[in-house]
Amino acid sequence: MPEATLIISGALAAIVLLLVVLIVVASVRNGITPMPTSPSVRRAVMQQIGRPADDSEIVDAGAGFGTLALQLARRFPACRVTGIENSIVPLLAARLLGRANRMPRTRLVYRRGDLFRYPYESADVIVCYLHPAGMRRLGPVLRERAREGTKIVSVFFAFDDWEPDSALVCSDLYRTKVYVYRVRRHPLDIRV
Repeated sequence: MPEATLIISGALAAIVLLLVVLIVVASVRNGITPMPTSPSVRRAVMQQIGRPADDSEIVDAGAGFGTLALQLARRFPACRVTGIENSIVPLLAARLLGRANRMPRTRLVYRRGDLFRYPYESADVIVCYLHPAGMRRLGPVLRERAREGTKIVSVFFAFDDWEPDSALVCSDLYRTKVYVYRVRRHPLDIRV
């Protein structure tokens, strides 16, 4: 019996170590560690989104462990929510979270993918909680791919070269800012 316990303990330790290594590798590659969104910040994001039209598509770009995407799906039951994540451990945790909450895949889906290559053309609202370098990369992607007027809600970090429509300061420890933008084409961006 002690041998079996030792083998099980060793296997569990190896699995935990593997998960930690996968998170560290993805964090180094992405330049940021996936962080859960605090309840006060989630409430601020919901407030800034307002009331999207029924059947809107909401994309959580860089969904991490899926807490924000789950809250979006709960708050906006007539919308479809897609969480995009490239790190396998947070993605699996997000999928488990969705299943544990019995969220139908017609309302909430987590996809493994590169948020800089995602086709944002059908998104009505895009939510992102990225680091400054990620925001600098994502800005031009959204200007090119997202439709004119698409609402973008960014947590903590602003786009360098975009003017926000509004910014809300949360009452959390970090005084987190939640920015709202609309995709606007510059006259020079229009292709003929």
